[in-house]
Amino acid sequence: MRLVRFIHPRSSEPTAGTIVGETVRSDAGEFPAAAVKLLPPCTPTKIICLGRNYAAHAKELGNEVPERPIFFFKPPSAVIGPDEEIVPPDSPRIDYEAELAVVIGKRCRNVEPSAALDVVLGYTCMNDVTDRAVQSWEKNWVRAKGFDTSAPLGPVIVTPDEISGPFRVMSRVNGELRQDGSTADLIFPIPEIIAEITSRITLEPGDVIATGTPPGVGPLHHGDVVEIEIEGIGILRNRVR
Repeated sequence: MRLVRFIHPRSSEPTAGTIVGETVRSDAGEFPAAAVKLLPPCTPTKIICLGRNYAAHAKELGNEVPERPIFFFKPPSAVIGPDEEIVPPDSPRIDYEAELAVVIGKRCRNVEPSAALDVVLGYTCMNDVTDRAVQSWEKNWVRAKGFDTSAPLGPVIVTPDEISGPFRVMSRVNGELRQDGSTADLIFPIPEIIAEITSRITLEPGDVIATGTPPGVGPLHHGDVVEIEIEGIGILRNRVR
């Protein structure tokens, strides 16, 4: 299934449903996809992100390849949906980072790697928008990674019965391909990530794990349109203001 949250012409309240072709379906009825506004496909209590989970990305930023997963948080207030504007703080450099996001489907703790995929609701696209200037001096990355609009998410969640990895992860800025990687190159694979997180932190339904970005990150500027595409999932598009 391809899961969505949306606002439809008869209600301003968020509605959950599915999208099949060009039709959005829910308990409220069926709507042409062009007639609804897509929202972020989930409402996480937390977003846990992986840093330097592609060796080539660690190298391009001059960092060592980590021996254990590096985690950091983005708050729920950072989330925006498809076609919403990225409004970064005043900074010399704001970067895009294309990422596969794993959406959790059930409350879980102490999950073994062999059972990790059983707690996954599905997969979506995420842009880990980063204030690179602040990240250069801020050790915990709170301001660099957690500012409002720094977590574009969507457009849909594709469930594991429809898709499985490895996933091709791409970004484009104004139509120009900037990143083109594969989750086959993850240093720490998804089951290991889930097991490591849940050894210390309870995950709730709708929580998001961003699995890291492949090489090719770069700056965004006012008016840019950035697209994050994951093959088999879709395209997450946002303009920068």
